[in-house]
Amino acid sequence: MGNPNDIAASPVEVIDGPGVHIEAQAVSQLQRVAGLPGCVRAVGMPDLHPGPGIPIGMATASTSHVHPALVGSDAGCGVTVAVARRVVAAGKRLRRIDAATTDPEALPGDPLERLDAAWHGGPRGLAAVSGFDEEFRAWVDALPWGHELGPSGPMPEALRQATYGEALGTTGGGNHFLELATVDRVEEPGAMDGLRRGAHVVLAHSGSRGLGYALAQRWQGQALDDPQRVAEYLGELAGCCRFAQANRALLVWRMLEAIGSGRADRVASGLDLVHNDVRPTDDSAAGWIHRKGAAPARDGELTVTLGSRGTPSWILRGRGNAAHLCSVAHGAGRKIPRAEAKARLAHRYRRADLSRTDHGGRVLCDRKELLWEEHQDNYKPIEPVVSALTEAGIATRVASVVPEVTVKR
Repeated sequence: MGNPNDIAASPVEVIDGPGVHIEAQAVSQLQRVAGLPGCVRAVGMPDLHPGPGIPIGMATASTSHVHPALVGSDAGCGVTVAVARRVVAAGKRLRRIDAATTDPEALPGDPLERLDAAWHGGPRGLAAVSGFDEEFRAWVDALPWGHELGPSGPMPEALRQATYGEALGTTGGGNHFLELATVDRVEEPGAMDGLRRGAHVVLAHSGSRGLGYALAQRWQGQALDDPQRVAEYLGELAGCCRFAQANRALLVWRMLEAIGSGRADRVASGLDLVHNDVRPTDDSAAGWIHRKGAAPARDGELTVTLGSRGTPSWILRGRGNAAHLCSVAHGAGRKIPRAEAKARLAHRYRRADLSRTDHGGRVLCDRKELLWEEHQDNYKPIEPVVSALTEAGIATRVASVVPEVTVKR
């Protein structure tokens, strides 16, 4: 995107449209963000909703300061997509996915070795650890993994904990998931190899697990403008982002193996997006773009807006809209707080209903609270969100994918 000084006259904008509901609290939080040192622009996406002090679903531009708080506690959170060429018969599919995600095989190497490899090398670094399957390495080598990330800095000893290496290959709680989906609508044929109606797509939405939380605690409350401190933080952020990408790579690969596509030549194409991070502006002007729950959407690049458990996700193509910080909504956006979910839904659904979706999909989840908290009724409808993005000139539609099996463990 261009110079943040030139992007717009108004410092705050919220993208909305018919059917999009945005809470006043989220707008108030966004306005407070716009008052942070150096901030010249704050854009709320159609999925904007309140967070713990900082709203979720926003992108901000700063000319002088980097604000770790605007990344949040899940640095590197994002989505990885893989289009499969081959899928096992429907009768075996659910059993194999359940087995692969309930008790996955132990990972090669010791936890600290895996942590170091993921921090410095992302998915490719992790795949190079002795003991990983050659097909996994070949698949990882074939996918783009965010080459725009700067180099990872040294890992602070406070973050070098075995427990983080042990967490690789896990989705985590909240709205994170691993999913097998079916392509429903194709609006731009040929946008990705193999992306045609009826094709199967694997999606993983997850982040840096406890590592990102530790990073947020380490930099809590700071506004950085000293070049040395900025470089130190961005190096640690890059390490967390690479760890998160490695985590998603493992999740996707397990699903690919379960559905019979666990070979590099059985995956047609893929992409990876980070939607919690800080990036420098794309020109020579000094400045930073912070995204918290907002996916990049530079001109011509593919991006993703995720649906909820029972609704479609959309692959989109960015239009490089500088006024909206070259970003799109990362998902549908929450409308009912997790703490209120069960009380609001219990009179409408039986416990047994929660393992199926309106589209006939299945949900594999061993945590009862997540079945209530992540039900699709807790989220905004996806269609108004995507329509608001396209009407604002931010992105165009490529294809929608409908969940067939959603895993939350």
